[in-house]
Amino acid sequence: MRNYKIVNIKDCISLKDKVASWFSSKRGISKESYLVSFEESINAKDGVPNWYVILNEESIIGGVGVIENDFHTREDLSPNICALYVEEEFRNKGLAGKLLNRVLTDLKENKYKKAYLITDHTSFYERYGWKYLYNVICDDKSSARMYVYDLEK
Repeated sequence: MRNYKIVNIKDCISLKDKVASWFSSKRGISKESYLVSFEESINAKDGVPNWYVILNEESIIGGVGVIENDFHTREDLSPNICALYVEEEFRNKGLAGKLLNRVLTDLKENKYKKAYLITDHTSFYERYGWKYLYNVICDDKSSARMYVYDLEK
């Protein structure tokens, strides 16, 4: 990997405005919502919420978050990996996998037993050890695939 570096938002607070704008542009969720979650992550004792980005020099080329619930009705399935995104020109280099590994390592260190995510993808996450659980209903009444990762293995 060239000059790529995965950083936790807690370790780059000076970039939080830039990071919030980047996530907002990729996900269509307000920048302010990300800033609120970033503030919560800075004060979180158990690793949730938490946000990570991959920097290439000073450019953000990827990111991922960990939140309690990713807008679905199964509030008991927590924490949730969310907003995984890698810029198109940097895809197929294993960067999404590196982000997922970093998140899972941190969750394991915080004594979580499982992690969850929802997605429309049908094979991507399986490559990284995630298991399809079942479909869940999202807050907007749509259906999404729920995956689980066993952190105790």
